[in-house]
This record gives sequence, structure tokens and C-alpha cells, in this order.
Amino acid sequence: MSVGTEADLISAATASIEGVSSRIEETFAEAGSRLGRGHAIFQELNQALTALSGELSGAQIEGASQALHDIAERLNGLAEALPAESALLGRLGGAATEASDLLEPLFKHIQMISIIARSARIEAASLADDRENFLAFTQEAHDLAQAVKQSLEASARDQDLLAKAIETALNRQRDFDQRYRDQLLSSGHDLVSAYTGMQQQRNESVQLTNLAGLSTKKIAEAVGRSIVSLQAGDSTRQRLEHVCYGLKLAASAPGIVPALGDTASADAAFMCRLQAMQLEDAQRELDSDIGQITRSLAAILSDAVGVVGQGRSLYGSQGGDSSSFLTRIRQILAQASTLIATCESAGKSVDDALMLVEDTLGKFRKAISALAEAVVDITLIGMNASLKAGHLGNNGKAFVVIANELKTSADHVSVGASRLKPVLDDIEELAHELRALRVHGDPAQLAKLEPSILYALREVEAGNERLGGLIRRLIDEGAEFEGLMNSAQGFMTELGQGVATLPGVASRLRAIDTMAARNSLAASDEAALDELFSRYTMEREREVHREFLRGFGLTPKAASQTSNELEADDGVLLF
Repeated sequence: MSVGTEADLISAATASIEGVSSRIEETFAEAGSRLGRGHAIFQELNQALTALSGELSGAQIEGASQALHDIAERLNGLAEALPAESALLGRLGGAATEASDLLEPLFKHIQMISIIARSARIEAASLADDRENFLAFTQEAHDLAQAVKQSLEASARDQDLLAKAIETALNRQRDFDQRYRDQLLSSGHDLVSAYTGMQQQRNESVQLTNLAGLSTKKIAEAVGRSIVSLQAGDSTRQRLEHVCYGLKLAASAPGIVPALGDTASADAAFMCRLQAMQLEDAQRELDSDIGQITRSLAAILSDAVGVVGQGRSLYGSQGGDSSSFLTRIRQILAQASTLIATCESAGKSVDDALMLVEDTLGKFRKAISALAEAVVDITLIGMNASLKAGHLGNNGKAFVVIANELKTSADHVSVGASRLKPVLDDIEELAHELRALRVHGDPAQLAKLEPSILYALREVEAGNERLGGLIRRLIDEGAEFEGLMNSAQGFMTELGQGVATLPGVASRLRAIDTMAARNSLAASDEAALDELFSRYTMEREREVHREFLRGFGLTPKAASQTSNELEADDGVLLF
């Protein structure tokens, strides 16, 4: 083979290697650019999803959920209190009727006292002695009876009003119970379901954002690692530059393939053999790096496609449901609000009856107290009149009988009043129990919770819209990321095809060395090789160089000069 032909082989090999080297630089730069864009996409998505997760877990939504639960419990309490309120109203009505029944005998006894007082007045007028005092006694008894009668008549009128008010409240309560109790229970049940649904939706939204956030973080970290792995491309590019430098040294030698016995340029053949070894080793490493990067890109792409699909399926399944769910909550709240207003209207008659009970009880107790005082006074009047009549002898006997009858009637009034007192106590106790139920289920308290719930629902809607926007962004940018990864994979595949030509170049370089048929190195060979060894920046290059020299029983003289470099160099280029 001619010298020109060998020079052409080295020149062609150098050109091929330089072509692959430039493609490595371009390919890894393009792939790095696309990975950088992909890393930014998922980094930003992860930050946005993390922030949204915190919002969806906020106390505002938790408070709204709890408010829904509180309204549900109170609506159920209202529904459950209706039978108890009706029962208390019924007992209250019964007690009021009993009080009215007990008033009737009192009227009769008071009427009897008035009649006795009139009879005593007639009898006193017939007396010859102390007539004026007896007339005064009888007039006082008559006046007391009339005053008590008027007080009892007023109490009776109040009692009639009370009985009618209680009857009206009871009828309205029973009507409300019949018409709305089931609705109250149903609304309470619906609100409990809404509370559970809101909790579940919030948990699902948080789970979705956390899941997407973890996935985007994982992808961002994987992309970051792939970007770091692309540094291997620069390492290989430098090795190929060193190979080209060695080939240029070989090409500049006086004779590429020397004649037999010519040692002046035998270093060219050895240089070609060394560069073939370096080229083969660099090609193997680059093949391994390309394979690893390609697999990483495929795995990242698969993860990204999975995250996008998961986001689409999860949010797609709950997106429409979320909107309809929140609309349903609004409808339930509107129904609950209407029921609350109806409760207020129906409860007003109960409240009015309770106010009337409290007012009537006060009047009743005053009337009973006045009645007790009047009974004592009438009794004392009768006793005094009886004592005075006893001093009159036979003329006072009739007056004594009248005085005794007056006392007997007064005793009947006292007994009747004592029977009325426990009934009034029962009415008061029943009124307190009913008031306690009314306070516990005050609809106005429920109405105050509604604005906070509606505000929180708007927050939920806004959060869901942001979540939907992020998922749509995840889908859209996931498609962009898929394109970026496919492009990067395409670049790496094309580079792999270029790298596949390097073994052929190495084989042609080995053919040049084979033609030299030399098994020893001259001093000039060793000097050139040592100079080349000093240029190496990768430990792997040095190891291949040593392996080449071991074939001749030699070690590089530059080894001592690079010992410090070896200690500092771990084989990975940082830039």
C-alpha cells in the first residue's frame, strides 16, 4: 500500500472522528437544551401543585365542612325536638285547662263569701247594740270578696287567652311536624352527606395534587440527573480530540509505512495502533453512555405520560362531579334556609305562647298571693265578728252562725288556692323546658352559619378551578415535554448511528499498524507517546495508554509528572 494511500487513510479517519466529535457536541447541547426546558416545566408544576395542596388543606375549607356538619346536627335536633315540643305544649295546655277548672270552684266560694257578707249586713242592721261596728265588719268582708273576685276574673280572662295561645301553638306545631319534620330530617341527612362529600372531595383533591406533585418532582429530579449524565458527552468529545491529535502526529511523521529496517518513522504505525485502541475504548464508553441516556429518557417519558394520563383520568372523573356536587350543596343549603325560615315562622307562635305563659304566671301568682291575704283578712273579720256577737247573747246567735259560715267559705277558698299553686308550678316548669328546647334549636343561630359556608364553597370552587388549570397545564405541557423527550431521543439515536462508524475507523487504523510489523519502540516513539500521555484529561485514557505500553514492557515516563493529577481526577469532568 502506498504512502499516499496510508496518509489518505489517516486523513479520512481523522475527518470521520472529527465529524463524530462535532455531532457529539451538537447532539448533547440540543438534548441538554430540551432536558433543561423539560426540567423547568416539571419544576414549575411541582411548585404550583405544592402551593395548591396547602390551600386545599387550609382551615377555611375545614371550617366550612364543620359548619355543614353543625347545621346538619342542628336541623336534626330541630326535627327531633318537634315531638318533644308538641308533647310539652300538650302538657302545658292540659295544665292550663286544669288551672281553669280549679278557678271555677274559687269563683263559687268567693261568690258565697259575698252572699254571706250581704246576709251579715242585713243581720247587723237588725242589731240594737254596736250596729255600726258590725256593719263595718260586713262591708269590709264584702269589699275583700269583690276585690278577689275581680282579680280572679282578670286571671280567668288571661287564662282563656293562654289556653287559646297554647292551643294555637300546639296546632301549628303539629301541622309543622306533620308537614316538615321529614324534610328537616332529609335536609339534615343531605347536609351530613354533603359534609362527608366535601371532606372526601377535599381529600381527593389534596391526594391528586400531592400525587401529581410527587410525580412531577420525581420527573424533575430524573431530568436533572440526565442533564448531569450529559457531561459524559463532553468527556468523550475530548477523548476524540486527543485521538485526532495523535493521528495528526502520525500523519506528520516522515514516512507513514516505512521500508524494512527504517526506524525513523516507525512511530506512525504505533501511533495508529494506540489511537485505534483509544478510539475503540471511547466508542464503547460512548455507546454505554448513549444507551444509558436513551433508557433514562425513555423511562422519564414513560413516567411523564403516566402522570399526564393519571391527572387526566382522576380530574376528568371528578371535574364534572365536583361542579355538580357543589351545586347540589347550594341547593341543599337553599332548602335548609327555607326550612329555617319556616321554623322561625312556626316557632313564633310557640315563643308568643311562652311569653304569654310567663306574663300570665306572674299575674296568677299575684292574684293567688292577694287571695291568700284576703282569705286571712276575711277569716279574721269573721272571728272578730263572732266574738263580738257572742257578747250579745241570744241577739247575736244568728250573727255567730253567719261568721262561722264566712270562715268556712274562706277555708274553702284557701284549699282551692293551695290546689292551684302546684298546677301553676307545673306550668312554669313546662314553660322552662319548652324554652330550653327553643333555645337549643334556635333557627337564627343556624342562619348565621350559612354565609361562612357559601364563602368557603366559593373558595373550594376557586381551588378546584386552579387544580383544573394545573391539570390542564400538566396535560398541555406534558405533551410539550413528550415532544422534547422524543426529540432528545432522536438526537441520541442519530448520534448512535454516527458512533457506530467508529469501530470501522479503528479497524482501518489497526491495518496501518499491521503493515509496519514492528514489536519494539524506538526512543523517538517513547518520547512522542509520553508527550501524548501528558495531554490526557481522563483517567480512562491513561489506562488505555498504559495497557498499550504494557504490550512492550514499558510504563509512561510522564506518569510521575501526572501523579498529582491522578489523585485529583476521578474520571468525571465537571464544567
